[in-house]
Amino acid sequence: MLKIHDLHAGYGDGEVLTGVDLQAEKGKIVCLLGRNGVGKTTLLRSIMGLIKVSQGLVSLDDTNLTKLSTYQRARAGIGYVPQGRDIFPQMTVEENLLLGLEVRGGNGKIEDRIFELFPVLKAMLSRKGGDLSGGQQQQLAIARALMSQPRLLILDEPTEGIQPSIIQDIGRVITRLKNEGDMMIFIVEQYLEFVLEIADYCYVMEKGSIVLDGPVDQINVNEVKKHIAI
Repeated sequence: MLKIHDLHAGYGDGEVLTGVDLQAEKGKIVCLLGRNGVGKTTLLRSIMGLIKVSQGLVSLDDTNLTKLSTYQRARAGIGYVPQGRDIFPQMTVEENLLLGLEVRGGNGKIEDRIFELFPVLKAMLSRKGGDLSGGQQQQLAIARALMSQPRLLILDEPTEGIQPSIIQDIGRVITRLKNEGDMMIFIVEQYLEFVLEIADYCYVMEKGSIVLDGPVDQINVNEVKKHIAI
């Protein structure tokens, strides 16, 4: 289980997160919704150790991650796909994928399962990452994260700038990963329909704190819309 308790974090003297409590369980998809600027990406950066937290706890199963470095958190089992994907544009698809093995000491190879999940990548192994479409880059970024065999997969805005057909493909992959039952999946998203289709549990953030949460099949969708409407 990913557990976040009373998390406070920010930049410089400015506090963005003001006591966040949140958890994600194995075999479940948990989504965090909210407008731009409410602290969603700051929360993910706090989980990954990219910014320091001033108070609170981040733990994965029995491991307290709060004071660990980013690479130590990756080795503890977190696969992170940031907003904007951050693939390496001058490296080939194959080289980008192989980078995902670094957390495992560089050992291993690209398994057939990656191409089962993302068939388009198999035909593009020698193509540079920068030559891929936005949707193909997103698939590559998720595949690279899966190369590390994470226990927790974090996706920041996976549908952003992606055409509808690719969004459906990504949704099917995420659902398949959930159904395999050996991974926690935590998604930050603004596309409510996507969340309602794939998620098991939903949190809504506003001004750095959780203001609404519940199982997706029980949550008040109209209330959610009020909090995320621009």
